[in-house]
Amino acid sequence: MQAAVTELPEPQLRALADQYDAAVAAKRRRLALGGAILIVAIAAAAWMGEVDLVKLAENFWRFPSYFISIAPKLALATLWTDLNEWFWGIKRWTGLLLDTILIAYVGTLLGALTGFALCFLASANLVRSRTLVFVTRRFLEFCRTVPEIVFALLFVLAFGLGPLPGVLAIAIHTTGALGKLFAEVVENIDDKPLEGVVSSGGDWFEMVRFAVVPQVLSNFVSYALLRFEINVRGAAVMGFVGAGGIGQDLIEAVRKFYYSDVSAILLLIIVTVMVIDYFTEGVRRRLIGQERR
Repeated sequence: MQAAVTELPEPQLRALADQYDAAVAAKRRRLALGGAILIVAIAAAAWMGEVDLVKLAENFWRFPSYFISIAPKLALATLWTDLNEWFWGIKRWTGLLLDTILIAYVGTLLGALTGFALCFLASANLVRSRTLVFVTRRFLEFCRTVPEIVFALLFVLAFGLGPLPGVLAIAIHTTGALGKLFAEVVENIDDKPLEGVVSSGGDWFEMVRFAVVPQVLSNFVSYALLRFEINVRGAAVMGFVGAGGIGQDLIEAVRKFYYSDVSAILLLIIVTVMVIDYFTEGVRRRLIGQERR
């Protein structure tokens, strides 16, 4: 190939070189323009957010100092006593952690089922009506755009304190998040099974059931498990507005400056999330591995 290029007449070589130089120059201009826009956007965001680097540098020490202040005072000679005092509310906190996990589980289950039902209507390769696809996608965007804690606050005002507002908030947000992910998976499937079901006389529901679901089910379960991990962390925050779970005790300890309680609850949340992440990650890897086989 290189020999063929060198055998070209000199005018053609110059033309090719000029085209290459023009393409490189155009790419550099695009990169420079993109970099300039990025810098302007960062500067505008810093200005609107009233970012003060001097104040940030002067007060940054407060962030690590807070974690130092909430660390328990443990001594080797009185270690068992210190641990008992640190985790004095372990029974109550464990029950609230279980509530948090259940809130995340039920919310994820409801959201995954709703997202599963809507993702097929949001897939352009399955639905001919562009209006239906557009409306479904905008609905999913609405569900995932509003923060979970805002939904939780609204539901607390409507239904009162307790786990129900947290479940509903997580379910709505999960519907939007998983609905989009599911739809993207569906739009990237192999179309040949679809054509086979349709050519054999199958209707739309049979096409989804026998040609689409077998191709995407493992990915759906993997995304749902990943979302469950995220929702466990989100459910812990739901308690800040009275939507049940461990977050209610955490925000109360923060407001009342119960430093040892704050560190104990945070440690329990971190360990719980790590354990859940470990097991769900293993399940996801097995599902993905089976699909690749």
